[in-house]
Amino acid sequence: MSSGTNFNLEERTFLFAQSTRAFCKTVTHSVINIQDIKQVVRSSGSVAANYIEANESLSKADFIYRLKVCRKEAKETRLWLELIDIEDKPELKLKKSTLSNEAYQLMLIFNAIIKKSS
Repeated sequence: MSSGTNFNLEERTFLFAQSTRAFCKTVTHSVINIQDIKQVVRSSGSVAANYIEANESLSKADFIYRLKVCRKEAKETRLWLELIDIEDKPELKLKKSTLSNEAYQLMLIFNAIIKKSS
């Protein structure tokens, strides 16, 4: 994911979605986890897709709206990540925590851009 100095959000959101998918492949696919995995894959990809849409926005209002969607989807991704059960694979705890933190950092970044753009 990011090195902390990467400000290319299009790439960063893509890498976030990609890393989330890689994590989901390693999780035990139980009946409950399958539903949460589907949700986290959708929402993490939506962060990246909506950021692309924001960059291609037709107006300032459209740009702000798309960033709000990005923020919402990042928040949702964080929720789904936290719900994924990894009790049988404690070695995944760090990766799960890293992804959750990245979702939170993206929320903060989108929030700052929204405030500066409003």
